[in-house]
Amino acid sequence: MSFKTYLQALLAGALLPLAFAPASIFPLAIISPAVLFHLYLSASSRQAIKLGYTFGIGFFGVGVSWVYVAFHDFGYTSVGLSILMTACFVLVLATCQAIQAYTAVKLSARIKHSRQYLVVSLLLVYPLCWVLFEWIRGWIFTGFPWLNLGYSQTGSSLSGYASIVGVYGVSWLCALSAGMLVLFFMGAQTRIKLAMAFVVLWTGGFLLIYVEWTEPVDSPIKVSLVQGNLPQITKWDPAAIQQRLDTYATLTREHWDSDVVIWPENAMTTFYNDLVEGYFKPLVAEARKNNTDLIVGTPVLDNDGQRYYSSMVSLGEKEIIYNKRHLVPFGEFVPLQEVLRGLISFFDLPMSGFSRGEPVQAPLEAAGQLFAPSICYEDAFGEELISFLPQASILVNGSNNAWYGNSFAPHQHLQISQMRSIETGRMMLRTTTNGISAIIDHHGKILKRSAQFETYVISGEVQPRSGSTPYVRFGNGSVVVLMFALLGLFIISSRKSRLA
Repeated sequence: MSFKTYLQALLAGALLPLAFAPASIFPLAIISPAVLFHLYLSASSRQAIKLGYTFGIGFFGVGVSWVYVAFHDFGYTSVGLSILMTACFVLVLATCQAIQAYTAVKLSARIKHSRQYLVVSLLLVYPLCWVLFEWIRGWIFTGFPWLNLGYSQTGSSLSGYASIVGVYGVSWLCALSAGMLVLFFMGAQTRIKLAMAFVVLWTGGFLLIYVEWTEPVDSPIKVSLVQGNLPQITKWDPAAIQQRLDTYATLTREHWDSDVVIWPENAMTTFYNDLVEGYFKPLVAEARKNNTDLIVGTPVLDNDGQRYYSSMVSLGEKEIIYNKRHLVPFGEFVPLQEVLRGLISFFDLPMSGFSRGEPVQAPLEAAGQLFAPSICYEDAFGEELISFLPQASILVNGSNNAWYGNSFAPHQHLQISQMRSIETGRMMLRTTTNGISAIIDHHGKILKRSAQFETYVISGEVQPRSGSTPYVRFGNGSVVVLMFALLGLFIISSRKSRLA
C-alpha cells in the first residue's frame, strides 16, 4: 500500500474526534469509519494492522491529547516526559484499533471470493468487529470506554436507540451506517434498497427519541450544583484548606431555598472524618433548619485508618456514604506502585492510593429521593451505574475536570453524562470543580450548564422518574451476546461455504 493510503487513514482518524463534543460534527462518526472500511477492502491482514494502527494514532492522538495536560500542568512532570507518556498512552490505544482492523480483514477474507463479499464485509463483519473491540477496550486493564462512536450521537437521531441498546448498540449502528455509505458510493446495484434502509434506520431512531420509557414520580425538587473553581494547584496546599472550606460553605448558604445542594468530587481535600465535628455538623444543622439536604464530595478514611476512598456523602436525615468503585489507574491508584513510585513525580501525587469501594452499595438519599451516584470517570461505565436502578430516581455525578484544563476532556465527559441520561431515562445532575457542571434531562438534553473556570452555582428544578428502559433491564449484555452470536454464525457459515 502506498504512503497516500496510510495518510488517508491517519487523516480519517484525526478527524473522528471532531464528531464528539465540543465540535459535535456527528456525521464524522459515519464518514471517518467509512473511509477506513473502504481501505480495508483492498488490504491484506498484515496491511490492515498498519492501517488500523495509523488510524488509531490519528484518532487517539487528537482525541485524548488532554492527558498531556494532566501529566505536565498538574502532575509536575517535565515537558519531554509528559510528551513521552502521552505518546505511550496513544500507542497502546492505537494497538487496540490495529488488532480490530486485523480481525475484521482476516475474518472477511474467509469469503473473499464470494459474490456477497462486499455486503457481508461492510454490513456485518466490519461493524461487528468495531464494536467488539470498543467493548474489549471498555474493560481490559480496568477499561477505557472513552470516545466510543455512540457517544458522538447524543445530538443525532441515533440517540433514540440508546435507551434500548446503550452506547455500544449506538456505536454498532454508526459503524453499520458507515458500511452502508461505502456500499452506496461503490455503485452497488442495491443503491435504492441501501438508501431506504438508511432512511428507515435513522428515522426509527428519531421516532424512538419521543418514546417515554420512564415516568415522572413525586413532585419536582429544587437542586443547586456548586462549582467552587478553586485552583487545582492548591488542591493539596495546607494554606488553602480554609479557603476551600469557606468557599463551599458560603456558596451553599446562599442556596438554602434548594431541597438539595451538591458538591463535586473531592470538593474537600481533607478527610471527611476530620471535618465532621467542626465543619459538617454545624453546616448540616443549618441545612436542616432550612429543609435542605447536602450531597458532598470528599475523601473518607476507613475505620482501619489505613485505607481511604474517594466518596460522595449524603447528609440529610441520615448519613450515607458512597465509595468510588472504579478508580483511574495512575491517577487514583498506581499499579505496581512498589516499582513506579519515585520514578516520576506524577506517580507520587498526594492521595494517589485510593482504595476501591464495594461492588454493591446503596444509593444516596436526599430530599426524599434516591440518587444513583457516580464519581468522575465512573459515569463512563453505564453497566455499573444501572446497578442502582430502577430504585434510584435521579442520577448524580461529581467530577474534578480541573486536571485537564482547557481541553476536549470536560466537553467529552459532559457528552458521556448525556448518554447515561438517555440510556436510563433519568435526569443527570453533574457537578464539577471548575466546569462543565450541568442539569441534563432524561432525553440527554442539557437544560442548564455552567461556564468553565468560574465560580458558579447552577440551580433548577429536577423531576424524579421511575421505571426502567430496556437498557436498564438488560444492560450491555444483549448487545454483546448478539454481537458474538452473529460473528459465530458468520464463522460457521463461511467455513461450510469453504468446505462445499
